[in-house]
Amino acid sequence: MINGKDREILRQVAYRKASFAHSPENDLIMKKWQALGRSEKTTPTVRLLFSNFTDEVIDKRMKCEGDEARCLERMLLSSLVGRELFGDDTPLSGTFDIPRKIWAHPFGIKPDLSRPENGSKKGFHINPVIENYEADAVKLGKGSFGADTEAEDRLVESADVVFGDILPARLVMPSLTGAITNPLVMLSGMENYYLAMYDAPDTLHRIMENATSLYEEFYDFLERERLLLPTVGTAPVAQESFAFCSELPEDRAVKTTDCWGFLESQETTAVSPDTFGEFVFPYQDRLVKRFGLLSYGCCERVDAIFPDYLSKWKNLRKLSVSPFNDENAVGEYLRDTNIVYYSKPRAEFVTMPGPLDENALIKYFRGVCEAASGCLFEIAQREVGTIFGDYDRGRRYVEIAKECVGKYWKP
Repeated sequence: MINGKDREILRQVAYRKASFAHSPENDLIMKKWQALGRSEKTTPTVRLLFSNFTDEVIDKRMKCEGDEARCLERMLLSSLVGRELFGDDTPLSGTFDIPRKIWAHPFGIKPDLSRPENGSKKGFHINPVIENYEADAVKLGKGSFGADTEAEDRLVESADVVFGDILPARLVMPSLTGAITNPLVMLSGMENYYLAMYDAPDTLHRIMENATSLYEEFYDFLERERLLLPTVGTAPVAQESFAFCSELPEDRAVKTTDCWGFLESQETTAVSPDTFGEFVFPYQDRLVKRFGLLSYGCCERVDAIFPDYLSKWKNLRKLSVSPFNDENAVGEYLRDTNIVYYSKPRAEFVTMPGPLDENALIKYFRGVCEAASGCLFEIAQREVGTIFGDYDRGRRYVEIAKECVGKYWKP
């Protein structure tokens, strides 16, 4: 039950989001995203993402007291951060979007993680549950998957009762995922995982096969139970992007091939392309065939594996380009294609203490924009741990990035 005080707080935040969503500025931002989804090289989008410093932009601004109200408030405030605090290109719908509660967890055991004594969630150490892949593989089960439609219904009802006249609640489905190497490394640590490629290759292949088949069964489950939703427009695509496109149905999702999917394997960024091709690509390739469109990559190098592997996927539409890549080489691969150069710039320019070094920042962004010239281009500043609680710092950072895009990126 949400009390009267919390209800009024939530309605005020809902009004703020509705105001942003129905503004002329939002119309212009939506046009940028829609053009990107049509593979048109118009003005690129620029955002400063806050997932690693929610304590500064969400927690300290929350006012509700009840648990149910705070859940809704957190979701509302999260949707507003980019526009309200930083003036970035976050597109806003005139609805209260609630992600579909579906999941798939391979392997069936939980990792053992140690975190800093100060309670920070920004770092951790993996205590291996799996040390010797050959001996410990018996600990790895198939895993599980499921959906919680009752929890979805409760959240929809709660939101509609409180502020549905301002922001109607809407279920949206995030992009389908198929993570294997990340949950595996969370169980064994990087060193043990890399050694297994040499010491226990057959075992590692069996593990990859089991996880891949789990996801295939999960996708079958979603189709069979009619749980799929269209992944278009402002529906979330993993790695904090959006599902704008012109190739997927807007009014239905019957098969997983009607939907966006997301894959990555940043854990194998240090192995050779051939090793990636042996231990990762065949399994990802099976999952890619189940997606309509694909967004690929996190922080890994994709420049080394694009020519022989990633380029084979004809439904690839968004490629993560982290600073660990040869950005010019990726620009050459993606130039004049229908694949978005999804830039994740270096974070230290905004996280270093003291005033922004605007000259260094301009020089850096110039290089990024020149590398991505001729490409469909999206900038999302991720991996930011702090802006020191200074919202003006974040807003100025976005302004500089936009100025550089306007000056140095060429269609």
